[in-house]
Amino acid sequence: MTTTAQETAGPRSSKGARTRTRLLDAAKEIFEENGFLSARISDIAERAGLSHGSFYHYFESKEQIFHEVANIVDDQLGAPLGDVVLAPQTGLSPFQRLHEAMRLHFEAYCDQAKIMGLIEQVSRYDEHINALMLSRHEKYAEQIAESIRELQRRKLADPSLDPAVAAAAIGAMTGRFAELWLVQNAVECTMDTAVDQMTKLLVNALGISAT
Repeated sequence: MTTTAQETAGPRSSKGARTRTRLLDAAKEIFEENGFLSARISDIAERAGLSHGSFYHYFESKEQIFHEVANIVDDQLGAPLGDVVLAPQTGLSPFQRLHEAMRLHFEAYCDQAKIMGLIEQVSRYDEHINALMLSRHEKYAEQIAESIRELQRRKLADPSLDPAVAAAAIGAMTGRFAELWLVQNAVECTMDTAVDQMTKLLVNALGISAT
């Protein structure tokens, strides 16, 4: 796995940190506009208001800054959905909490749809990005699995389900649906419809009361 630029380059001053952030923000914009292959370091530096040479003070290559952009997006999509599903202090039913978790998931994905489409493409030939995508799926699946286990302990979900298998299936379904809908535009529906329909599917699959 590629060493992050934070470990290899760039000053640790607050000014240096702000400059790195400007480069990362600029890179995300350029990648979204031009794609990975057509994006140029000179364009990223210009968008950030820096010289071409300044880029190399913070990052070694276009690949490295793309990896870090992908890492940042991954963190933003890694919201603790399990906490939403299992939070009894909200006073919401499991159905309502699952509904809220789906809304948070899809809204976060929608905000990052352009770059997520590109990350999906690059993951097919970049080992670092492929590993990142797999890790995100595994983390998401483990959150879901723990939610299922806790719901089973509370006798709120089908006790015959294998939490790990069910979680992997749910993660694949929600992730692929989000890609088809928000990246490829292969599904036409509103946010409310998507959240409602996915929640109903998951409630039925998990044996949760729809109240």
